[in-house]
Amino acid sequence: MIAKNLIYDGTFDGFLSAVFYVFEHKLKQVRIQNEFTMQQGLFSDNETIVTEEVKANRVWKGVKSKLSSKGSYQLYYAFLSEQIGVEDFLLDYMRYAFEKKSNADKDYSHPSVLKIAQLAKSVGREKHRMEAFVRFRLTKDDIYFASIEPDFNVLPLIEKHFKRRYADQKWVIYDIKRGYGLFYDLDHVEIINMDFPAGFDFTKTESEFFATQEFEFQKLWQDYFKATNIESRKNMKLHIRHVPKRYWKYLSEKQPN
Repeated sequence: MIAKNLIYDGTFDGFLSAVFYVFEHKLKQVRIQNEFTMQQGLFSDNETIVTEEVKANRVWKGVKSKLSSKGSYQLYYAFLSEQIGVEDFLLDYMRYAFEKKSNADKDYSHPSVLKIAQLAKSVGREKHRMEAFVRFRLTKDDIYFASIEPDFNVLPLIEKHFKRRYADQKWVIYDIKRGYGLFYDLDHVEIINMDFPAGFDFTKTESEFFATQEFEFQKLWQDYFKATNIESRKNMKLHIRHVPKRYWKYLSEKQPN
């Protein structure tokens, strides 16, 4: 039997619309693929799925009725991992949840349940790291700007944290790896795309773009970090475990004076 390939637009609603199609047409041999990372099969029949919010909501409502709140967020977190083939694990997980009467998300003997839990844990860890390691810099437009390169697509997960914590200032958090960001205008958060100059170095604070007081603040922060860093108690192995080196280039306290 030729496998059916369902191609969706990369959004969570798009994925759920594809899941709706699977159940609606009672498909057994099927794969769901993101249009940006799809892999052509020699013996496959491709079908492009149109994202429909109503259908996506019906699937999500059904999933939440079958899973605990933890199981639901694990499913969403795993989707944001963007791992190749994660859609097939998610579909298998959801099929199992609809077949089982209860506690499907706690049955780690099921391969897909275990895989989704592991991915969700990794994404959750990255979310907490981004909430801790984001460093804002004040631009000449009086907007606080931060650039990040997370392993997973965690911007949707950190929005509430930063909106609550920095409610009195305009800010942008930009994922340069995925080419989109969040902009808070003191009222609400919206998704934005930005065009940066060719060769723009996100790790540097250029006077052309950033306010004068930003340089003063960074100097104060570096002096504070240096003063509180007791050399005799330094444990680099432990420090790197908590603050991996891949984050250092965006931390002002790690930059040379």
